[in-house]
Amino acid sequence: MVQKAQTNGRTIAIIAMFFLFAMISFVTNLAAPIGTIWGNTFEGNSVLGMMGNMMNFLAYLFMGIPAGNLLVKIGYKKTALWAMAIGVIGLFVQYLSSQAGADTALFTMQSTIDEGGMMVTKEFTVCLNFFIYLLGAFICGFCVCMLNTVVNPMLNLLGGGGNKGNQLLQTGGALNSLSGTLTPFFVGALIGQLTKSTTIQAVTPLLFIAMGVFVAAFIVISFVAIPEPNLSKGHKKVKYSHSPWNFRHTVLGVIGIFIYVGIEIGIPGTLNFYLADQKASGAGVIGDASTIAGAIVAVYWLLMLIGRSLSGAISGKVSTRAQLISVSAVATILVVLAIFIPKTVTVPVPEFVYSGLNGEQAMVPVSAYLLVICGLCTSVMWGGIFNLAVEGLGKYTAQASGIFMMMVVGGGVLPLVQQFIAKEAGYMTSYWLIVACLLYLLFYGLVGSKNVNTDIPVNEELSEEEQLYL
Repeated sequence: MVQKAQTNGRTIAIIAMFFLFAMISFVTNLAAPIGTIWGNTFEGNSVLGMMGNMMNFLAYLFMGIPAGNLLVKIGYKKTALWAMAIGVIGLFVQYLSSQAGADTALFTMQSTIDEGGMMVTKEFTVCLNFFIYLLGAFICGFCVCMLNTVVNPMLNLLGGGGNKGNQLLQTGGALNSLSGTLTPFFVGALIGQLTKSTTIQAVTPLLFIAMGVFVAAFIVISFVAIPEPNLSKGHKKVKYSHSPWNFRHTVLGVIGIFIYVGIEIGIPGTLNFYLADQKASGAGVIGDASTIAGAIVAVYWLLMLIGRSLSGAISGKVSTRAQLISVSAVATILVVLAIFIPKTVTVPVPEFVYSGLNGEQAMVPVSAYLLVICGLCTSVMWGGIFNLAVEGLGKYTAQASGIFMMMVVGGGVLPLVQQFIAKEAGYMTSYWLIVACLLYLLFYGLVGSKNVNTDIPVNEELSEEEQLYL
């Protein structure tokens, strides 16, 4: 009877973590498609358009370590509840940017764009509402950072580490990808075709839905029993003679997380701008380009869902290291091919993705599909890197989780760098940055993920609650 109760408690905890994993993607993936609105407002300046995404991930840099400390001090459940409350505030501030500040001009800037083979310089005004939006994105970043800090170590713990821990991470990641699939699709559908009159008001219904989901999640998680190994009463105080920074494979994994999140966000984020851009520098998509871009990018996240589901099914038998090596190599090949194939080589958009206007079938470059297929590869990387990097850390795992979350800032930094390259040298040229990042992950899988610091003591006597969930 006791054993059955223990099993049920573990199952409920896993389901709760899966749900939070989905919420992370929902909030995070609002930034890039909404950024196309700001980019269009600022005369095609995609760098400013990606600033919301940058602010979202910049929050990780400030909140990563504190979030890890919160796990130790107040536990997983309270950290998650605080995160969802902060998420509601962040989304509401983003909504306020659609209601206030649009008439308050702060300064003017210039943007040079390619129009029909001619470089044209246009002037635009930056208003207060843009900075209100950036503040909201920054606050949301605190939310998703805290949720990530909770979800990843907890799923790894509930799975018992190793391949089984990776299996739970990949399965939870599948729900994360499902949420990521729906978000850009909904945003693109709400935007339709970008015009001068398109503002963030077009997507406010989605912001209210997100706030409602967070409120509902807060209520549900409040009644869910989540294991708290760090808060076990009567357990002796854990002594830390070293830190996660003393483990080479963890340090290289921290770099890997920074790079990976930049890859995951950079591939679809830049692709969204590329397909939605109807100027000469864009993909040349005719019709509702933003809707088509959102639908195509949604397929990327759908493939991440499929990839993580497959990985979740095989991770009990196929090593994490083998999976990371394989997908890094394949993704590198796909991106290189996408760079070299000209945009004049096009294929139709399947009707189940986009039905077209007046029966006319939309066409997109083949390169877009090659980049979308990368979703199958990136799907495995997050769980794989995290799983390999915390392997053998023992009592240092909670501290390491906070460090990893801090480095998720790569999802803001690298896409912004990529957008700068895209603005100066072209969208597809910017993907050479992605190639370099993928090569690093290949190195990590081949060499860097091996634990060479096995002489450092990492285990303490386990509490009853830790034994219960391991």
